[in-house]
Order: sequence, then C-alpha cells, then structure tokens
Amino acid sequence: MSMFGSFDINASGLTAQRYRMDVISENVANANTTRTQDGTAYRRKVVTFAQKGDQTAFSKVFGDIIHKGGYSGQGVKVTSVIEDRETEMKMVYDPSHPDADENGYVTYPNVNIVTEMTDLIDASRAYEANATAFTASKSIVQQGLQLAQN
Repeated sequence: MSMFGSFDINASGLTAQRYRMDVISENVANANTTRTQDGTAYRRKVVTFAQKGDQTAFSKVFGDIIHKGGYSGQGVKVTSVIEDRETEMKMVYDPSHPDADENGYVTYPNVNIVTEMTDLIDASRAYEANATAFTASKSIVQQGLQLAQN
C-alpha cells in the first residue's frame, strides 16, 4: 500500500456516507409527497455499497499478506440507489385531498421518519469513523515526515 493509500480509502468512505446522508435527507424531505413527476407518490430510496476493486475472500487477502508482502484495499463505492418496493405505501382516508382516489384514499410515501433518522445516525457515525481514521493516517504520515527530517 502506498503512503497515501489510506487517504484514498478513507475518502471513499467519507464520500459514500455523505451520499447516503443526502439520499436519507431526500427521503425525509419527501415524506409527505403524494405526487411526483410521473403522478405517483414518492418512494423511499435506499443506497447500496460495494467494495471497490476486486471482490476477494478474506482467506485470499490473508494469504496475500503472508505470501506477497501486502494487500492494498481500495475502499468503497456506491453501487446503486434503488426504490424501496418492499415497504407498503401508506393509504390515508382524506376525500378532500386533490390526490385522493375514487374511494377517498390518498397514497402517501413509504417513508418512516424513525427509520430514516436511525439510518441517518448510522451514516453519521460511519462518516465520523472514516474522518477519525483519516486523521490518524494523517498523523502517522506527519510523524514519518518529521522522523525523515531528523
């Protein structure tokens, strides 16, 4: 791994978690959106991540460390943002609403604020962990440079 490889890995984690927080914010903002551009209620979005680079098994990575002298991780990437089709949309009886169907029911988004806030806390903690790891990597590099000057 290069001296700055850990910076790239931590930066990918920071970027991925920041994007996840943006999508969660979009879900919260649209929690009551009954009509999107296609005329349907907003659907909750979920971000999925994957490892950057080769998908290697742990045993292979462990073997590479022993036999080849090192393993260079590559971080994380956002693979997709998908609409949540598993969670039911909320049906609320409100015949005076402009988006009510012929029976007087309005379809509201499948966004649960408690779930979104829990996911936001999780993303925030993961972001903080990546920031802390970045700071630790920076400190190690700075100490190495100071030793090289002496």
